[in-house]
Amino acid sequence: MPTSSASTTDSARSSNGGGVQSLERAFDLLERMADAGGEVGLSELSATSGLPLPTIHRLMRTLVACGYVRQQPNRRYALGPRLIRLGESASRLLGTWARPYLARLVEETGETANMALLDGDEIVYVAQVPSKHSMRMFTEVGRRVLPHSTGVGKALLAGVPDAEVRALLSRTGMPAATEKTITTPEGFLAALEEVRRLGYAVDDNEQEIGVRCLAVPVPDAPTAAAISISGPAGRVTEAATGKIVPVLRGVAAELSEALASSGT
Repeated sequence: MPTSSASTTDSARSSNGGGVQSLERAFDLLERMADAGGEVGLSELSATSGLPLPTIHRLMRTLVACGYVRQQPNRRYALGPRLIRLGESASRLLGTWARPYLARLVEETGETANMALLDGDEIVYVAQVPSKHSMRMFTEVGRRVLPHSTGVGKALLAGVPDAEVRALLSRTGMPAATEKTITTPEGFLAALEEVRRLGYAVDDNEQEIGVRCLAVPVPDAPTAAAISISGPAGRVTEAATGKIVPVLRGVAAELSEALASSGT
């Protein structure tokens, strides 16, 4: 009969809640890899996590064997393909679950409502409820865009330290979608400061000429999320903004509470 099972079980558990410590550490490493852009070296993970290199190496070997991490030819580690299926399934479920809240946004504002997540360096739209207007904006669910030209991108990155935003922009570049797209890091950081001051983000013809978007983050969401409305610039005017933003904030707060109560 094994004599070490009890001690092994005890050592695998964390001291703060009975969870399995190795699992907690593995998920923490995956999140740190995602925050770093998806590829890191062991020394970087050790420096940011505080874990000893042998522990990190053991955990990474397990994650590689399971397909959640892959080792690059340069010996660095990258997020693996098995995470894609998990992420896509979770995003679809979250988007489906959020649709009633987006439907209320459409009812109260008359404009198309969207939900988007920050996935690595990109924005991905996970849900949409279209406006009833004949002239309305369609953003395909699953579409990926760079954050610098979108309202949801600004809303999501306003809560990220400037140094991390600069690093993201250096990885993605800042191509111009229209003549009004912000194309310099300094200009984008200034826009984020305005988002923090106002409490909401605006895409003013920056992703598509003739379209304005207003966006707010979902507070305390389990993954960085934002909701928005988008419509023709002739309807989503400065005057309309004052009426729409409180509705956006209210729905975002309700969505946050619902996510917290559901344990999502």
